[in-house]
Amino acid sequence: MKHWRIEDVAWDRFEPSRVDPDVLRMVKAASVVERNGLDYAIYLNNVFTGDPDFKGAVENWAVEEVQHGDALGHWAMLADPSWDYPQSFERYRSSYHIPLEVDASVRGSRTGELIARCMVETGTSSFYTAMAEATDEPVLKLICKQIAADEYRHFKLFYDHMHRYLKREKLGVLRRTRIALGRVTESEDDELAYAYHCTNEGEGVPYDHKRCIAAYMSRAMGFYRRSHIDRAMGMMFKTIGFTPHGRISRAASGLAFLAMRRRGRQFARIMASRPFGAAPAHGAPEGATQGEALVSG
Repeated sequence: MKHWRIEDVAWDRFEPSRVDPDVLRMVKAASVVERNGLDYAIYLNNVFTGDPDFKGAVENWAVEEVQHGDALGHWAMLADPSWDYPQSFERYRSSYHIPLEVDASVRGSRTGELIARCMVETGTSSFYTAMAEATDEPVLKLICKQIAADEYRHFKLFYDHMHRYLKREKLGVLRRTRIALGRVTESEDDELAYAYHCTNEGEGVPYDHKRCIAAYMSRAMGFYRRSHIDRAMGMMFKTIGFTPHGRISRAASGLAFLAMRRRGRQFARIMASRPFGAAPAHGAPEGATQGEALVSG
């Protein structure tokens, strides 16, 4: 069940003079990743065969993910009338694929799968909260707040099912920590980079993973403030099984924030050294590996 509808967004309040070009680039990339939610639902349904309660929840989750993409895509076409959201999405899907013919999680267990999903929703909830605060455009601010709230509800959905499976599979804290941290490191794979390429670079520009992930991440990381990292770290700690708002969580959040700022500067330097037309790192991806299957939220 949707908690809001695209038709109810006050599109007439859109203010083109308040559109930030960097924010627009991020919205375009995010729109196609979110729109791809139906494929992720197929993947999760295959992993959780025999669990009708979870599969029903995933179907509702996917409907909301698609709406996120459509709302962001509609806004981006208002901000840039020359941009075609449906066409960009088809371009994205034509070369980026996730493995759908699976019968088990790449995380080694259903609990592990749900931990990874919690990490995805932690990232998307914090990202859209940060973007909502970074933009001055009133319609986008509203959309991002709505999406952030949805993503937090999705986190709770996967978290609750994770605890249901944890009673059966009994993954230890160390294993849970490894899965969570491993999932975080996958944010630099082809999914986000290729989304940026398909939505912000012309057909004649060769795909360069290094340039595109730097372009995406340097902008995304610039939106974050310490409060966003604090909240995300609390959600991560809660998923792993640690005290979510204790002294250790605050210390980890501080270190993560410093590391993000440093990594953001590294990405900015990569962008400056790899303009359009530079030799690409590799060609367009022929398909995602299993390790790349769970980036979208």
